Amino acid sequence: MSSIRPVYIIGGSRTPFAKSMTKYMGVSTQELMTAALSSLVDQYQLKGRSVGDVAFGAIMQNPKDWNLTRECVLGSGLHPHTPGYNVQRACGTGLETSWQIANKIALGHISNGISGGVDTNSDLPITVSKGLKKILLQLNSARSLQDRLKILTALRPKDLMPALPAVSEPRTGMSMGQHCEQMVKDWNIARHDQDALALASHQRAAKSWQDGFHDELVSAFQGVSQDTIVRGDTTIEKLAKLKPVFDFTGSGTLTAGNSSPLTDGASSVLLASEESAKANSWEPQARFVDCEVAALDYVAGDGLLMAPTVAVARLLERQNLSLQDFDFYEIHEAFAGQVLCTLKAWNDEKWCKRLLQSNPLGEIDLAKLNVNGSSLAIGHPFAATGGRIVASLAKLLKTSGKKRGLISICTAGGMGVAAILESV
Repeated sequence: MSSIRPVYIIGGSRTPFAKSMTKYMGVSTQELMTAALSSLVDQYQLKGRSVGDVAFGAIMQNPKDWNLTRECVLGSGLHPHTPGYNVQRACGTGLETSWQIANKIALGHISNGISGGVDTNSDLPITVSKGLKKILLQLNSARSLQDRLKILTALRPKDLMPALPAVSEPRTGMSMGQHCEQMVKDWNIARHDQDALALASHQRAAKSWQDGFHDELVSAFQGVSQDTIVRGDTTIEKLAKLKPVFDFTGSGTLTAGNSSPLTDGASSVLLASEESAKANSWEPQARFVDCEVAALDYVAGDGLLMAPTVAVARLLERQNLSLQDFDFYEIHEAFAGQVLCTLKAWNDEKWCKRLLQSNPLGEIDLAKLNVNGSSLAIGHPFAATGGRIVASLAKLLKTSGKKRGLISICTAGGMGVAAILESV
């Protein structure tokens, strides 16, 4: 076994994130991911060169993209000898791929690699119904015209209806938003507090764009040069007027304003060992320290999006750190309510004792939370969010001169992924 060596984040590149069914209509998953990778290749002079490995993923993936990452590599300008493979851990995919590439570098198996992810709801993998699939397979096997006509007589109007992708939990039949509605009720999270967090996300994202923070991280694509969802001019009054979109009983608090919108986009991150960074004259932005994944029994009532609380607790214990030992907190904003539930759980004695086997982790300084905005304002192309966060936090650590950042991402299936980055 090779000895463990430090891993560095060199930088990242992503497409602008756009609201689904708008700017990227007709653009395929592969085209989006290739665009993000190609811009990274250009930025770090990798054209015609190989890296150790490339790991990407998508949640809403078309069957035709069964070899998505390798195809993106071949279209990116990287040398054809560069390998690539697909990963999927729901909304944690972009962080999971960074973790896997980092581990390969740490163990000395490769000297550098690229991670990331992509999703688009504007290129949904719509499939045929079970009835039509059966008939099509029978037609393919039929030996004569008479046999084919006989098979077609069994076709019914209902068989012609396509099967659309369902963003719901198979074991409950509930959407992520419906699950989060239950969470905010369990944790007594007020509507006003959710709207206030959403407002802060939009204001911080707008300011970070104005300040040029994203200029080196985002490359124009399809005529789009900035994230299209950011609303720096929104107000708490505007957000308060929006109606609930998941619970229509009169007690719902999740709206289009305090929930992340369906988004299209792709992100990529370049990681390397110290030796590789020096050999390529790459200036590291941050060190990838550690990562952790956890899962909870959401079917039994733990809360679909609460697993990051456990992943973070394990990470802190392993690194001998407290929740307060961070300069920045990047908590993915699937919903404002989810973030607020997480913060409340870390300071709840019963929760921490039952699920973390510890005393309460305490509170964080909210001035350090998502300082450049997060998914509520920037958008959330499921598998791309982790790469966006890794690259932006690395740059934030580099430019701010601060020491340490914590990443927390909730995912479908009751899982959560967390990571620690440190300045170089």
